[in-house]
Amino acid sequence: MEEYFMDLHLHIGRTNSGQGVKITASDRLTIENIISEGANKKGIDILGIVEASSPEVIKDIEKLVDEGKLIALEDGGLSYQDRVTLILGSELEVKSETGKQAHLIGYFPYLENIKAFGQKLAKYVTNINLSTQMTYLSAKELFEIFNSFGGIVIPAHCFTPHRGLYGSYGDSLIDIFGEEIFKQIYAIELGLSADSQLADYLDELGEKTFLSNSDAHSLAKIGREYNQVILEKPTFKEVLLALKRQQGRRVIANYGLDPRLGKYYRSYCLECERTLIDSYPALSCCRDKKHKIVKGVLDRVLEIANNRKSLSPDFRPEYHHQIPLTDIPGVGKKTLEKLLKAFVTEMDVLHKVAYKQLVEVVGQRVATNITRAREGKLSILPGGGGKYGKVVE
Repeated sequence: MEEYFMDLHLHIGRTNSGQGVKITASDRLTIENIISEGANKKGIDILGIVEASSPEVIKDIEKLVDEGKLIALEDGGLSYQDRVTLILGSELEVKSETGKQAHLIGYFPYLENIKAFGQKLAKYVTNINLSTQMTYLSAKELFEIFNSFGGIVIPAHCFTPHRGLYGSYGDSLIDIFGEEIFKQIYAIELGLSADSQLADYLDELGEKTFLSNSDAHSLAKIGREYNQVILEKPTFKEVLLALKRQQGRRVIANYGLDPRLGKYYRSYCLECERTLIDSYPALSCCRDKKHKIVKGVLDRVLEIANNRKSLSPDFRPEYHHQIPLTDIPGVGKKTLEKLLKAFVTEMDVLHKVAYKQLVEVVGQRVATNITRAREGKLSILPGGGGKYGKVVE
């Protein structure tokens, strides 16, 4: 068994043909650049592409396969030089009968699976080439289609008010999917404003594996959240075993933003234009209950929680709060370049490099801030209403 780092939520901004895919993502997010960034700078071993059902993205993948740069693995996934494994997925939007919307991601073992899925999907979306298209299907209906093509389903950024199942679709995944389908959902994605402690307020998630993925809209954001997994080898089949916690495969650690850094951690009043940190939970504006608010993840979880405190099962791995290097005070573009030149990957800088070594490269102030970030000792102003939290010295 070996340990691997895994980030399963990466967007494609543009294809080699010039086709825009995720309109809000960087044009530099191409298949080749994602692979290069993951392997050479981030140190991420398993990368999930969530626009792999787009015909133009498929063309880019097939070109790399034809050139021998990507090798299809017998147990699913595509390998790049035995250094990075790509897992192919598709993020889509569902809509309930009452008009509530949320995002689901389906992951597929083989390129032919997702190509066939894409052909079926074209009947339900306006533009098959674009990311996260509205399907007008219910969560149940989309699950059945994913499942019929060999896909597994993971609810995306589950708690966020912007298209999260708990945040904007319903109070219970069992109610949303029904008992039988719920059993076939082996993991949920927490989202940037949540962590394991928050999610474990909900009884029904007690048997689910939690994933912390980056939802990267730029190369720099790859690996801002990721998972450490133990597998025999980096393939789709092994990842699925890890999500099911079978045969010794499992997620052994989650690494993610301190939830306070997320855009939706606390409720936010749109009329007062302020984060509602005065009450706990904040389910309305304390100045005027008629004001419209964006409900924060913390506040929403406490609103629907079954438990009065967070109750984590024995198998739940530790969730390591981290601050991305670029968010640490003093780490600008030039400082980041120095760190990567000296220590190769962000994973090493964030978790392994000794304080004295950091001082030699970037000086005492930045080295101290990196160390304090590791130890959770930097102060954070919480985010809300679509505005990220902020690290302060």
